[in-house]
Amino acid sequence: MGGAVVDEGPTGIKAPDGGWGWAVLLGCFVITGFSYAFPKAVSVFFKELIREFGIGYSDTAWISSILLAMLYGTGLGLALNFQPSLIMLNRYFNKRRPMANGLAAAGSPVFLCALSPLGQLLQDHYGWRGGFLILGGLLLNCCVCAALMRPLEAPQPGSGPGPQRPSRRLLDLSVFRDSGFVIYAVAASIMVLGLFVPPVFVVSYAKDLGVPDTQAAFLLTILGFIDIFARPTAGFITGLKKVRPYSVYLFSFAMFFNGFTDLTGSTASDYGGLVVFCIFFGISYGMVGALQFEVLMAIVGTHKFSSAIGLVLLLEAVAVLIGPPSGGKLLDATHVYQYVFLLAGAEVLASSLVLVLGNFCIGRRPKAAAEEEHHKPPMDTDVRVDSREVEHFLKAEPEKNGEVIHTPETSV
Repeated sequence: MGGAVVDEGPTGIKAPDGGWGWAVLLGCFVITGFSYAFPKAVSVFFKELIREFGIGYSDTAWISSILLAMLYGTGLGLALNFQPSLIMLNRYFNKRRPMANGLAAAGSPVFLCALSPLGQLLQDHYGWRGGFLILGGLLLNCCVCAALMRPLEAPQPGSGPGPQRPSRRLLDLSVFRDSGFVIYAVAASIMVLGLFVPPVFVVSYAKDLGVPDTQAAFLLTILGFIDIFARPTAGFITGLKKVRPYSVYLFSFAMFFNGFTDLTGSTASDYGGLVVFCIFFGISYGMVGALQFEVLMAIVGTHKFSSAIGLVLLLEAVAVLIGPPSGGKLLDATHVYQYVFLLAGAEVLASSLVLVLGNFCIGRRPKAAAEEEHHKPPMDTDVRVDSREVEHFLKAEPEKNGEVIHTPETSV
């Protein structure tokens, strides 16, 4: 339980790590860009929506929350492209998977750099209604990218029957038996409570400080520009032979770094301070984005990844419906943006602690317990064995008893 599963995708089909996989990577890049950047880019319309409808920040925050929740939990809208593209990408890449995930994740900041100023430009010329209409038309390009996703073909069978493909359920709930997956899901859900709050409110924060609308929207461009380089860099570093076994610790550090950035960003009192905040937030956010699915893949493996990512995104959908609106409620009640950033930072910091402590507990669990789970013979339920005797026996002759050596990656 909690082990990193190493496999080569569907039965009898090996990941090509290239070839048509580069076209799949390009499609995943564009789909990821629209899926993650669009809910953040629409924040440039919030001030106009507040003025026109006379609503509060918590009401406008529901726009981004509902878009992200639809992406995560419903399987509708952008999720029809996003989740299958991730699954296909991980079918086409194995050895180069960290790099591929990092490059695909870079689509989010690239598109955020473009969509944020474009949204402000469209609002100035066509109003928020015209801006939404044009941005919606651009989203149709995801359909073209979806056409690039074609299944891998199994090799032609030779003489004799080929390998039998095991039957698979549509949603494999057995992943919840994996303690590593449970810890990851809990930590990711807590993280999402605060992860998307700063990008949603930073533009409004700048406008309240008297910053012109164009410069305020440029903050998301700065964040996205830094994020462009942070994601591939994190992917390349994670793919290094000596670093990959410690990917879970790197992911925990990225979460901690992001939460700490939110806490320090709450002290910003002018445009320059917000620019510095966006630079460091872009670095930490890019690290989180590049590592989150790589770590999940390492935990559950390719065969269960489709079910695992669906279940994780479903849990995150609930969290994302709470995060930005709760920040908006706090802002409506206090009219102090610093409190919103402090709340978001505390939530992300808590998630990093959950992941680190959970990994530590699993990594330190008695080896006798792990050995019993995998190798204990059938016995009567009334027969009880002293765990200390089992542990002493295993420590005395580890080689004879098949002692398993746990690495940090296989601990979670």
